[in-house]
Amino acid sequence: MVTTGILPRQTICALIASNVINASLPITNVQVQPASLDLRLGTVAYRVRASFLAGHNRTVAEQLKEFEMHRVDLSAGAVLEKGCVYVIPLLESLSLPQGITAVANAKSSTGRLDLLTRTITDGGTEFDRVTAGYAGPLYAEVCPRSFSVLVRPGMRLNQIRFCSGQAIVNDAELATLHRRERLVSGEAVISDGLGFSVDLLPASGDLVGYRAKPHTSVIDLDQIGYYPTAEFWEEVRTSKGRIILDPGAFYILVSREAVTIPPDYAAEMAPYIAMVGEFRVHYAGFFDPGFGHAEAGGEGSRGVLEVRCHEAPFVLEHGQIVGRLVYENMAERPDILYGKEIASNYQGQGLKLAKQFR
Repeated sequence: MVTTGILPRQTICALIASNVINASLPITNVQVQPASLDLRLGTVAYRVRASFLAGHNRTVAEQLKEFEMHRVDLSAGAVLEKGCVYVIPLLESLSLPQGITAVANAKSSTGRLDLLTRTITDGGTEFDRVTAGYAGPLYAEVCPRSFSVLVRPGMRLNQIRFCSGQAIVNDAELATLHRRERLVSGEAVISDGLGFSVDLLPASGDLVGYRAKPHTSVIDLDQIGYYPTAEFWEEVRTSKGRIILDPGAFYILVSREAVTIPPDYAAEMAPYIAMVGEFRVHYAGFFDPGFGHAEAGGEGSRGVLEVRCHEAPFVLEHGQIVGRLVYENMAERPDILYGKEIASNYQGQGLKLAKQFR
């Protein structure tokens, strides 16, 4: 029986078995994470002239008739070009009961490639949000921002979480949990979630991040540990505890704090208030149960920050709060944890690029 909270792996498996979650090809075990399901690209990408939402009483297919420019067959692999917007039907679809909602997000490696990936649905009025009772297909909107990428059917760029009822842990509960579990190294800044700041004074050396180079070759997403970092990224170094963000540039930085997600909780990274500066932090926002937790082989893991500056150059200072983690209750402890029983790329991480780089 489903109780209130984020649904764990074993419940997701039950939803698959009961056809609440459907797919045109069988769903594999590797897709099912401790608190989410990886979604797979289908065989065609629609190049569109603008990003869109379906809107009330309209389908994505109807919108594609108006905004489609051409179709790209992904069957043998195809390049999604930097700066272009594509809509790709996913292999998975949903038949949600009234009591279950869903939220989607980009996977970690997707966000670290500056590969904007959002989920859209028929009748949807928000990206990455699936209402209770939704029955229909899922689509990924994909917009490569820094690098052109080679994709194939079955690749997993985004992921989806399912929730029954209200799962968010309020600030009072979060403070109590921190006293019990110590969720973050250093002082806990709790305000609508757990605040985290940027590390621009590393314990050793002066490397604080990476900035994407503007003109690079294509990245094949299946090539793991393959691409030389220097061909795609410029090192960002400072000994002053500050950097200046250039408008339009994409940066990989790291949080000053090491964070922990206990096994009975999940978390989502949310942006900080816009008034603190002209930049956006994060595309990939899901933190699984066990991330950085001792029970799952972690000793605290720092959050990688995907940062894009907007209208004006902006001075980013060491220790400046740039985001927050919103913790959520699990409906049940998952039968596997992040980093323990699964091959987790980012357990115990510090400053780290996407898995395609060496």
